[in-house]
Amino acid sequence: MYLDPRGPRFAAALTSVVLALVLITGSGWLLAAQTIVFAIGAFAGLHRSPYGVIFRRFVRPRLAPPAELEAAAPPRFAQAVGFVVAAIGTVAFAVGLPTVGLVAAGLAFAAAFLNAVFGFCLGCEIYLLVRRAFPATTTPTHPTSNTTPEEITA
Repeated sequence: MYLDPRGPRFAAALTSVVLALVLITGSGWLLAAQTIVFAIGAFAGLHRSPYGVIFRRFVRPRLAPPAELEAAAPPRFAQAVGFVVAAIGTVAFAVGLPTVGLVAAGLAFAAAFLNAVFGFCLGCEIYLLVRRAFPATTTPTHPTSNTTPEEITA
């Protein structure tokens, strides 16, 4: 599947705000909520993620069509990385290690901020490194001009 590259960047901006609030308030519950958002994006798909739904319903209709589409796999992998880091932080808060929780939230914030502000997706870059190290036997096709809006999920 392919998606509008502005969707993951929008999601990264919302994620940055949530994680900044976690760092300011020290709220393990808020980090747990963000962990759930990461899990939905990673395991159910970016189009089902709450931030993806907000982008698709309220933001994207007000924008011009994207100049190009991007594969959904790298941003979805980035969501999985975010999930792992946020889950570690959530568990740390739950067992009484708030410093570890804040460090994990800070790492997730740094990655989300890089994507939101500079368009640099750290998780996507890790995905590409893994793909280069372990190449697949099939090559994904690129979207064509006849790609339908239903194929563009976020």
